[in-house]
Amino acid sequence: MLSDIEIAQKNTMIPVAEVAAKAGIKPEELDLYGTYKAKLTMKKLRELQAKSADEAGRGKLILVTAVTPTAAGEGKTTVTIGLGDGLRKIGKNAVIALREPSLGPCFGVKGGACGGGYAQVVPMEDINLHFTGDIHAITAANNLIAALIDNHIQQGNALGIDPRTISWKRCVDLNDRALRNIVVGMGGRTDGVPREDHFCISVASEIMAIICLSRSITELKTRIDNITIAQNYNKEPVRFGALKCTGAVAALLKDAIRPNVVQTLEKTPAFIHGGPFANIAHGCNSVNATLSALACGDYVVTEAGFAADLGAEKFMDIKCRAAGLKPSAVVIVATIRALKMHGGVAKADLGKENLASLTLGFENLRVHIENIRQYGVPAVVAINRFVSDTEAEIALIKELCARAGSEAILCESWEKGGEGVTELAGRVAEICDSNKADFHCLYADELPLKEKIEKIAKTIYRAGSVEFSAAALKKLALFTEQGYGSLPVCIAKTQNSISHDPKAVGAPSGYAFPVRDVQLYSGAGFVVVLAGDIMTMPGLPKLPAALNIDVDDDGLISGLF
Repeated sequence: MLSDIEIAQKNTMIPVAEVAAKAGIKPEELDLYGTYKAKLTMKKLRELQAKSADEAGRGKLILVTAVTPTAAGEGKTTVTIGLGDGLRKIGKNAVIALREPSLGPCFGVKGGACGGGYAQVVPMEDINLHFTGDIHAITAANNLIAALIDNHIQQGNALGIDPRTISWKRCVDLNDRALRNIVVGMGGRTDGVPREDHFCISVASEIMAIICLSRSITELKTRIDNITIAQNYNKEPVRFGALKCTGAVAALLKDAIRPNVVQTLEKTPAFIHGGPFANIAHGCNSVNATLSALACGDYVVTEAGFAADLGAEKFMDIKCRAAGLKPSAVVIVATIRALKMHGGVAKADLGKENLASLTLGFENLRVHIENIRQYGVPAVVAINRFVSDTEAEIALIKELCARAGSEAILCESWEKGGEGVTELAGRVAEICDSNKADFHCLYADELPLKEKIEKIAKTIYRAGSVEFSAAALKKLALFTEQGYGSLPVCIAKTQNSISHDPKAVGAPSGYAFPVRDVQLYSGAGFVVVLAGDIMTMPGLPKLPAALNIDVDDDGLISGLF
């Protein structure tokens, strides 16, 4: 059995200009990064934005989400890519829009984010590693802001910034737990002012969110201006625009704001741009990539990170709200193996038929089906098939989905590529064409911040109550007083449970949901809510994936999956 990287390396790619032509993009409308990667020119991006601004000129938007992740794997990106290929197999003009992978998971636990088997985007090594440099640019821009803040204080602190209140974190796109809490400015008088500081992973930074939500350089600069970096000694907010360096930060991001174009193994056009995590950030590819795809394809397949309680909720309540998007259909990816784990089966025993545990674990999928229904969008379940799945187990999942008011369809994209997803593709196209979606967000803008958090926790996470720390309540009141009460909320919590507790698998309910802190992302335009023990800088496991990765004298990479 070939590994994912071996399958990708045996594939013969075509020049990216030929792939882009399938989406109506001319060679002169691309900036090439070698033969197989490209960015849209700014002129072409504006043209596609203008076309997609008219709803009549937009394609149908399909969101792929999943059940709560387990060690058994779910294959959400694999299904997303396979569905795009499958739609083209049945004669539909389909385009894919995905996030860029972070280096953290590549060298940590999860691995890459380019799909798997015969449903991948390529060149997968480049996409998983440095790609076109977007995340590096975001890291540099973020850290330029940090350096400018500390330099301003060192050079006399004309704004009266209180160093104890600086909320801006440095970042790096790696899992480096030793940087979570640090002290900077140590040394002599010329080495800066000593203070406590912090790092987050780059994909959780506010700059990443700003890139993903900005349509133009002008909007980018406005959002950077509006970043709240600290308070002054009068306890008034200080925004980055006061340092008069926004142009320099935006200059680092002038290319990163433009979507990237690549291909699948089956030569379907794919926009890959932006990479926020869904457990600690808003978990969606950029607005620019989605709008470009909607202007190029009749059907656009995109995904949001992790399960429907995280990525899908943030896709609906943050991204769609900000960009005026209206999804036509949702695909919820599930595996029988994952559902059996949610039903209490150990990973070593997943290959054995177990209908009782599958029924119990189905409660996790049922919650996600109900979650999507809250938004008025039709949902279908994709059963991502494994060789160990039995006919009885497949029949049971289909029956349970039907009882839950949904439909389950087998998906074999990992083994067969687009050919293994044609049934699902046909059904999804029918749902889109029926125009039955009546999309609406979960909460209104005017709902107070505290009540927005409670709405998500009780409706989507099935919590019985929400317990706010005194510090969180104080900050929420302050944010409201400062005029930010109408912002949406982005809850950072574990991806391993519908709840805040990573060990609470299945469908926990009626528990107390703990909110320990909140942070204002005034540039991005949302409030981040930290729940439970969630960290914005992940750590590496005992046996990181980096142990398996190597490169030979010809530059051929191995061990990347």
